[in-house]
Amino acid sequence: MGTHEYTGDPRNANVWISIDGELFRRPEAKISVMDGGFLLGDGVWEAFRLHHGNLVFIEDHLDRLWHGADVIGLEISISRQELIGRIQEVVSANEMFDQVHIRLIVTRGLKPTPYQAPWVVSSPPTIVIIPENKRANPQRAIEGISLVTVDVIRGPQNAQDPRINSLSKHNCIAGCLDAKRKGGDEGLMLDPNGNVSTCNSTHFFIVKSGEVWTSTGEYCLDGITRRKIIDLCKANGIACFEKDFTTEDVRTADEAFVTGTFAGLTPVVRYDGEPMSEGKRGPMTEHLQNLYIELIKSQCGD
Repeated sequence: MGTHEYTGDPRNANVWISIDGELFRRPEAKISVMDGGFLLGDGVWEAFRLHHGNLVFIEDHLDRLWHGADVIGLEISISRQELIGRIQEVVSANEMFDQVHIRLIVTRGLKPTPYQAPWVVSSPPTIVIIPENKRANPQRAIEGISLVTVDVIRGPQNAQDPRINSLSKHNCIAGCLDAKRKGGDEGLMLDPNGNVSTCNSTHFFIVKSGEVWTSTGEYCLDGITRRKIIDLCKANGIACFEKDFTTEDVRTADEAFVTGTFAGLTPVVRYDGEPMSEGKRGPMTEHLQNLYIELIKSQCGD
């Protein structure tokens, strides 16, 4: 499962889930088959962590949620504070405090008929909040993952904008399938110009001669963890660049890692079948992992 490898928790079988402000046990939590999210993948989503009672980087995630909704012309029907209140309500109902992963979904709402026009709706947007007790496998942060270049690319903004968290995830799913066929834990996806863009479910960085590189961001989601790592580099005197680079740069890199909300930083120890950083976590990756952990602690008052 790569960076999303987790320890199963039996409590998740019966968690409370919030649907439009009402709480339902997981087996009873359902939306209509006429919902635009089900019919068309029409909506946006976010995922974030509850750490020691704190919704980590929640304002950043809500900024991105509202931006994505604005891009697709979806007006979220409640305020940010009301939405935070719903999140806190479902977290409290589940008596959750730490090592919790929360998925927030906003769809276009109910459709009177299966029809793609976004203005043809018969309800306000559907808002679903799914919290799970979910702990990342700590060994993955040490042992790393295997990455392969996939044939599925991230397209331009005028095809399907890769910079927003759309519910339509086919592009990422296709990349994931190609990675599995090629024997990798995740797929490294290129942009339309042949430069490195991102991975199918995480963001990608390389380290070359003490410098940290990541893509320009033009063809990938503005990842919250990605942005925090760039900021941490700048705050700690580490040269960091958002730039175009190729798979040849990846092959000759000193080390590489991926970032994401769930697992934080994960080293890449194999790329296209060859070892990276001698097949083990590199020193820069470990350093940034520690800086990121300290950032989380400072955000949560630990």
